[in-house]
Amino acid sequence: MSPRPTPPDVDRAAASRAAIAARRARAEIKRQVASRERAAADVATVGWVDADSPEAGMRVRELLLSVPSLGPTRVERVLTQLEISDKKRVGGLGPRQRERLYDYLVARQGGDSARLVVLAGPTAVGKGTVSSYIRDHHPEVSLSVSATTRKPRPGEVDGVHYYFVSDAEFDRMIAAGELLEWAVVHNSHRYGTPRPPIDAAIAEGRRVLLEIDLQGARQVRAAMPEALLIFLLPPTWEELVRRLTGRGTEDTEEQQRRLETARIELAAQDEFDAKVVNREVSQAAREVVELMDAPFRAP
Repeated sequence: MSPRPTPPDVDRAAASRAAIAARRARAEIKRQVASRERAAADVATVGWVDADSPEAGMRVRELLLSVPSLGPTRVERVLTQLEISDKKRVGGLGPRQRERLYDYLVARQGGDSARLVVLAGPTAVGKGTVSSYIRDHHPEVSLSVSATTRKPRPGEVDGVHYYFVSDAEFDRMIAAGELLEWAVVHNSHRYGTPRPPIDAAIAEGRRVLLEIDLQGARQVRAAMPEALLIFLLPPTWEELVRRLTGRGTEDTEEQQRRLETARIELAAQDEFDAKVVNREVSQAAREVVELMDAPFRAP
């Protein structure tokens, strides 16, 4: 077989310009979907109608990742559920794949404001501060109240700050499957998230925010896979170190232990459906609340 001829320089230059233009066009489409200027289902439809369009040239994975609240982990699950390869382009899907993708995207557009949203992140990232801001400024959002076996501290109100229960009652809740997650904290008291109040709030059409650690978030994902998991990130590692050491609540040894834990926790961020960077509390809180409103369906 004779070698393929080398295309003229002018052809290579034209092909390069076309490739750059196509990449820019796809980037703009992703921006439009991410900002909700365009619906992902409409993008897919254009790609199926016009095989030469930038919409047709997008990988399905690219399109899904541009949808608000869909993180890498959930996108992988969606692709598996829809039986679509992560290398497939929108224009290259078969009839049944197109039908499954379109139905999924249209279902997401419908949205559902009633849901459980889990906010997690590394130590000292500001989860408690962000959730408190949401509680104070967004009364339409219900904050989940944890149960604990420890005694109330001065000023704490049962049912507001925590549900204060006995060890026997905590054991009963575990046996009855009433806890979404639970753990022993500081080798002392037990803390857990009661599920009945969350189910009741969702049944009433309300949104519920649960602020929790990484291990708890994983337990919630296993028990309630339809929950939306948001990972709160620091602007930089250096800022996280500054926040932790600046609190002055731990000695040097404890600070180092917490920083090592934070490194491990940060490595798990792609397990979550969406990420929010906590540069400024009110902005981070607003982004979390906006994600609560984003159309969402569990795969």
